Amino acid sequence: MLQKANLMPFPLRPGNANGFYVAILGGIGLLALLGVMLYSMGNPSSTTPSPAADGDAGSSQQNGDLLLYCAAGIRPPVEQIAADYEREYGVKVQLMYGGSNSLLSQIEIAKVGDLYLAADQSYIELAQKKGLVRESLPLAVMKPVIMVKKGNPKKIQTVDDLLRDDVRTALGNPDQAAIGKTTRTLLLKSGHWKKLEKHVTQTGVFKPTVPEVANDVKLGVADAAVVWDTTLALYPDCEAVSVPEFDLGVANIAVGVLSNTPRSAAALRFARYMAASDKGQKVFQEKGYSMLKGDPWVETPELTFFCGSVNRRAVEGVIKAFEEREGVRINTVYNGCGILTGTMKTIHDQNQTGGFPDVYMACDRYYLDSVEDWFQEDVDISDTSVVIAVPKGNPGNIQSLQDLTKPGLKIAMGQPEQCTIGAITRQLLEAHNVYDEVMENVVTQTATSALLVPTVTTRSVDAALAYATDTLPEASKIDTIFIESNAAKAVQPFAIARSSEQKQLARRFYAAIAAARDPFESAGFHFRIPAGKLESPSTTP
Repeated sequence: MLQKANLMPFPLRPGNANGFYVAILGGIGLLALLGVMLYSMGNPSSTTPSPAADGDAGSSQQNGDLLLYCAAGIRPPVEQIAADYEREYGVKVQLMYGGSNSLLSQIEIAKVGDLYLAADQSYIELAQKKGLVRESLPLAVMKPVIMVKKGNPKKIQTVDDLLRDDVRTALGNPDQAAIGKTTRTLLLKSGHWKKLEKHVTQTGVFKPTVPEVANDVKLGVADAAVVWDTTLALYPDCEAVSVPEFDLGVANIAVGVLSNTPRSAAALRFARYMAASDKGQKVFQEKGYSMLKGDPWVETPELTFFCGSVNRRAVEGVIKAFEEREGVRINTVYNGCGILTGTMKTIHDQNQTGGFPDVYMACDRYYLDSVEDWFQEDVDISDTSVVIAVPKGNPGNIQSLQDLTKPGLKIAMGQPEQCTIGAITRQLLEAHNVYDEVMENVVTQTATSALLVPTVTTRSVDAALAYATDTLPEASKIDTIFIESNAAKAVQPFAIARSSEQKQLARRFYAAIAAARDPFESAGFHFRIPAGKLESPSTTP
């Protein structure tokens, strides 16, 4: 049976508080915290399931119930989605209601739970800055309207009408509820807020949640209220008045996965269910919400990841951690980017139904630009340089590209049609007018960058043009000569395919890559995403 707990704070009118009410509020806050802690004690932590184990209901039950902090105004669709999920998979979801900001405070104090659903994305972003939320999944869209009784007896048509002496207005508390914060933000811009705040303080009421605000109109306590447009579906005796000041106040409902959840894969699985186009989003649509483009529901989703070989040492650990936390599979194909893009072209030209990558991280933009029509968004993650690798001690006394033209030298380089290092090397040599002369000494052309340094460590060649990152693991066996040239730099972009059906999952995978500064720098890359800033790919459907 679905578990519910309502943690709505005691409603107060600003300016009317006294010691008794403060004591009541403090007691309720303590009871709320106690309830959360008792929930935690009754649900001991369990190990995070592996991707394979998270694909069946039995495994999910072993993880225990999930605790979701839910904005009170979003209660109807969330209750139904949670009930549907329990019926399908046997996993109970405990729902704790309150204003978005009040819930955030509870999460920060209690430090238990699994998910946080806010009525506006800004609260999720704040929770992420505080380190309380890690992943975020968009769910639906709504906007503010003025709610009045059916027939609009007070003839309220504008925000100015809310300032009339004969109109009692109920608003969400800006410090507790998303609707209150949004109302304040929009009316500060329009110049109405200070007058309306004063008027409501004197004659109306501020409430901590949307349902409480709406109920005041239903019960006749207030003549008007500012609520979300989706709230009206629950109040057939009331109607909405749209005003231009609120048309720009679109709120993006999102669910966040708490950073310290002991059941990350189970929590993310339910979050994906909520956001799935054929599961939770259908419920949101039925309840009057505007839908967003979600991934189709798959119990254990998979991403196909084409990855240029140079990136392997930086991303392998990131992939493993992402699979474990999300309970998903990343099918990674490492190879030279010429081979990878050639495979893409074959899949596309032959209209094959599977195999095309959901995400692609190239060794350099050269090999992303060649397939850019198939990818709708990309971000530069890192860069590295092409260097000259020589055996330890540099017996050939090679100091520059010009030295590679010495007669009798044996040189290794990448094959330009198969890998990025080959294409960049060709461009580099051409830029320095030594391409033809160096090619006379080339005895080996490899299909991937990973095969170049071994030709030097085995002394099969006198020098190889390789990535600086590939030389680090063999520093005891080789020396590295850096090349002063802008043409010697390779930039590694990450891109999401237009054809992918798992774009939301792909964007979370991107976020994991974009947060992996330490693995990239340890592998010798220059990390391009500024510390503390996550450049997001576009959210084109």
